[in-house]
Amino acid sequence: MKKVYLYTDGACRGNPGPGGWAAILRYENQEKILYGYEEETTNNRMELMAVLQGLSALKQSCHVTITTDSQYVAHGMTQWIQGWKKKGWKNSKKEPVKNKDLWEPLDEMVEKHEVTWCWVRGHTGHPENELADEYANLAIDEKKRNS
Repeated sequence: MKKVYLYTDGACRGNPGPGGWAAILRYENQEKILYGYEEETTNNRMELMAVLQGLSALKQSCHVTITTDSQYVAHGMTQWIQGWKKKGWKNSKKEPVKNKDLWEPLDEMVEKHEVTWCWVRGHTGHPENELADEYANLAIDEKKRNS
């Protein structure tokens, strides 16, 4: 099974506001950078979208180490999601889980791979996290320039 590293980040100018996401995929000596933009979104949605888009780019089952600076994503996938599913996608307050439309496909994609989750503190010099942040913000900047 191929061992792939996925580094992700999301950015938002205002919350909600214009947002960007980025995913950096590394396999052996190959690297692929994906990034995109959404007009009116939240930071949490962009963090989720980065992981979703990164995993979507994989064409076969892999061992994937996902590095994110989002505790929302890391805790959501490792601690909360099983409870949400058992409770019919309700949170501990019995309210609908926010961003269910992204959590569900992410949960399905993760099942296709062997995933290891790695959380890093954002903006502390982690090279790949900093690069993902640059591309997430570039997505917003490019859209603004081209509008």
